[in-house]
Order: sequence, then C-alpha cells, then structure tokens
Amino acid sequence: MTVVTLKIDDRDVSGRDDETILEIARENGIVIPTLCYLEGLSIAGACRLCLVEVKGTSKLLPACATRVSEGMEIHTNSERLTQYRRTIIEMLFAEGNHICSVCVSNGHCQLQDAAVALGVDHIGVPYLHPHRHVDASHELFGIDHNRCILCARCVRVCDEVEGAHTWDVGVRGIEARVVTDFSTPWGDSDTCTSCGKCVQVCPTGALFAKGKSAGEMTKQSEFVEYLVAMRGRRS
Repeated sequence: MTVVTLKIDDRDVSGRDDETILEIARENGIVIPTLCYLEGLSIAGACRLCLVEVKGTSKLLPACATRVSEGMEIHTNSERLTQYRRTIIEMLFAEGNHICSVCVSNGHCQLQDAAVALGVDHIGVPYLHPHRHVDASHELFGIDHNRCILCARCVRVCDEVEGAHTWDVGVRGIEARVVTDFSTPWGDSDTCTSCGKCVQVCPTGALFAKGKSAGEMTKQSEFVEYLVAMRGRRS
C-alpha cells in the first residue's frame, strides 16, 4: 500500500493506491452520484452514473471502479458529465415503467432522488413501455420488474452477504431481468432464506415488503456496511 496525492475538482487530496476515486471523493465530502454502488458489496459498475473526467484520457471513467494513482487530476462535476448523467437517468425511466405516484418507494427512491438532483424534469427519449410482470408469490416480499434498473444490488447482497445466491441476472440485452433460482417464482425458491436483505438494498420500488402502500416503503441499505464490518472484526 502506498499513499498517493491527487486533485479532485482542483482540491488537493490524498489516499491509498488501493482506493477508488469514489472512495477518496466520499472521504473528502465530494459528492459523486451512484445507483449500483453500495458500501460493503463488490463493484458492479452497472449504472455508469459515477462517470468522471480524468486528465490525460478522453474517456469518461467510472469512479467506483477506477483506482487512484499519483498525480491524478479528476473532475467530477462538469457540463459534459451532467449531460451524460441526465441522459442515463432519462434512459432508466424510459426503459422501464416507473409510475412514481403509485410506487411504494415514492419519496424514498434513489432513482427519484438522482433525477431531482440532476434537474431531470422531463424525458427526452422515447418510452419503451415494456411488458413486465409483478411476482408476488413470496409470502413476505414482492418484486415489480417494471421498476427494476438492473443495478444487481440484490444479486450481490444475496451472494456476498447472505450466502444464498438466490438472485441472478437472466436473459440478455433489453430482455435482461433479475431472476430467482433459474427463473422460478420467488415463492417457490428453495434457496431464499427470507432475510429481506435484497429488499433493503434495492434503490427503487422494485423489491418491496408486502403490506406497504404508495410512499410507505423505506429502506435501510446502510445495514450491509455494518454487517460486513462486524464480520470483519470477528474473523
């Protein structure tokens, strides 16, 4: 491990060379938007909302998956980045069927929060209006595929924290979706422990606890970081 110095938004900061841009930015109070990233889980780099500009390369790099190096100069908030992030949010809304007014996570949704923060007040790309279903076969929980953004948080927490690996991503391309036990109904899963971790880490209203009406579903995603920290202390 080596300590490196770098610049983020013209601020001199330092960190370890095994840290990512996102980690060092957060340590220094610099906000970079994310949706798929969650402390305590592996890096997916799925949402691309954390793209940043790094001097010396024309490509935008994901802050969650890019390690820092000595002398790096990074910009996290430019007009180019804002436009890219707005486009990503617009495409996420257009690709699914997000009707916020009747969503259980209305007012407690990270996709909704990101849209507000980026000033996305309308969608400039065509809506796809896909035909997606709701699986309410589980006794305690349900999944509304209309609101899923394929962040894979549920897949990772089930595998890496609970150890059940009930969830996975099935099919490819525009038809991709999260599935349980080779696309069997959630309620028929032989591996699900009903722990609810997947529900708690979902950033939208896709995964929810039954009995919640519009706006009532709040989630405690920070508990994953706590669980991982506690397990680390015991080992």
